[in-house]
Parts: sequence; structure tokens; C-alpha cells
Amino acid sequence: MGTQHRAEFWAAAANSAEIPEARGPEIALAGRSNVGKSSLLNRLCRRRSLARTSRTPGCTRGLVFFSIGDGLTLVDLPGYGYARRSKTERESWKRLVEGYLSRRGALAGVLILIDVRRGAQDEERMLAEFLDDKGLPWAWALTKCDKLGRSRLSQRLGVLRKELGETPMMATSAASGDGIDEMWEWIQARVPAAGVKG
Repeated sequence: MGTQHRAEFWAAAANSAEIPEARGPEIALAGRSNVGKSSLLNRLCRRRSLARTSRTPGCTRGLVFFSIGDGLTLVDLPGYGYARRSKTERESWKRLVEGYLSRRGALAGVLILIDVRRGAQDEERMLAEFLDDKGLPWAWALTKCDKLGRSRLSQRLGVLRKELGETPMMATSAASGDGIDEMWEWIQARVPAAGVKG
């Protein structure tokens, strides 16, 4: 997809009132803190520092919108799970994210990122059920696959395919670029479903 070269930061929203009017179809990236979401988003867009990365969990503190070319928007959701923030702040993130996922008409799909070594935890499974209830398309994106050797990765993918069922599952690596083309194929297949021309 050639337009990922034109990826630009567009907007950030710390609360629902700051969420901008949609420019076109949106694909959201969700995952627990420190799953490698910002790194993978940078790799998707071929921009080394488009999304801020940090060794500290909870770096993304609101919804962050990145415009891709003339129509598509990628939305970086704040990480859930452990983060060095107050309980009140984490609860406000939860309300913000659930409100966005529930009411955003332009939302065409969600990629749920999970560390290939950890698999899906309770938060990821709850999010998947939430998206199913809303009728939103979603897929698993397994991150940090470069951390495992080829044999161990193959074994791990076999286990996860049994655990995660029929939902599409992509093995990715922000470091090597593995799985990026597959992610773009999934994204492009979802975009027409948004009903908004990009």
C-alpha cells in the first residue's frame, strides 16, 4: 500500500469531547501496555518515530489519530493492563475507549495486539467479546514474533491457533517487518465496510 508513506499525526483525544470528526474509515489498534503497539504502528506506516514508543507501560494516554494518505485513519488506543498511572486515570481511559468503539460510525475494524509469548489474557478476551457484541470486525495481531526462534515460533503459533479459534491471526514483528503485508491486506479488506470513501 503506497499511501502508508504519507502517514501523518492528525489528532489526539484525552476525552470524548476532543475526538475529531472522522475524515474517512478508521482502523483501531488495541492492546495491553507494552505489547509493542506503537512500534508496530510505526512499522505499518514505514515511519520510525510516527507513534511515540517507550519502555514505560502506558505511554499512549489517549486516542491518537494518524491519517494515512487521503482517506484511511489508524487510531492508536491507550494500552490497558498494568501502567504507572492512577486507577482513576485508567478508568477514564476505559470509558474513553469503550465510548469510541461503541459509537464511532467510521470504525471499520480493530486489530487486537497480543504478545506471541503471552497469548490472550482476560482483557484481550473481554475486548474480543465486546467487539463481537458490537458487530465490529476484528483480528488478532501477534507481536514480537522475532523474540522466538523459528521452531519455537511454529510451535507457539500452533497452540495459539487452537486457543484463538477461527478469528484471523497474523504473526508480526515490528523489528523484522514480518506480517506487515498481511496486516495491510486485512486493513484494506475492511475499509470498504466502513461505508466511507477514502
